[in-house]
Amino acid sequence: MTMCRQQLIACADGQNDLLILSSLSNLQGLLLLHPPSRIIFGRELYMNLLLDLLDPYNCPAIQSASLLVLVTALLATPHNTRTFEHMDGLLTVTSLFKDEETTQSVKVKLLEFLYFYLMPEAPLQPSSAPSTSKLAGAFDRRHSTISGDDGGAARKDIRTQDEKQHMLARYLNNVEGLVQDLQESAPFTSVAR
Repeated sequence: MTMCRQQLIACADGQNDLLILSSLSNLQGLLLLHPPSRIIFGRELYMNLLLDLLDPYNCPAIQSASLLVLVTALLATPHNTRTFEHMDGLLTVTSLFKDEETTQSVKVKLLEFLYFYLMPEAPLQPSSAPSTSKLAGAFDRRHSTISGDDGGAARKDIRTQDEKQHMLARYLNNVEGLVQDLQESAPFTSVAR
């Protein structure tokens, strides 16, 4: 929390910004603990709220936290990624990256986001373990109803890395270099020992 407070010194209204940061932190935790909740960001209204938080007029702490929530909202959810693309999310992210006023720490987060975006997609797999509560079971059934029991809808939403590379190249130069670096360094893969 100390780092956030230090970043908030440059922000105009610290109380509102602290509330937004707290909300973003809670939202990220919710999306990590309950992946079926990610489907809400398949709706343009909610995706737009996240993209609005990337506005250059928001403080760097809010921009960074919003990027973390965005990654969590897109994680293993190709439909949300298509909504992000449809809402000009790539333009929003790359514009912020190119903006001279964007801080270095936010640019690093944006670069990490672009690496994440270029990763191969996989749909969210339903849990094989039985639900431990009636509420969890209801969410699981709702998720499978929304995504289709056979996963066919989820498979249609998946784009290849080449397709995403082509889309990102509309807004950013040297996307090939990003992809090559991603393939060489494999920053998001775990090493099995």
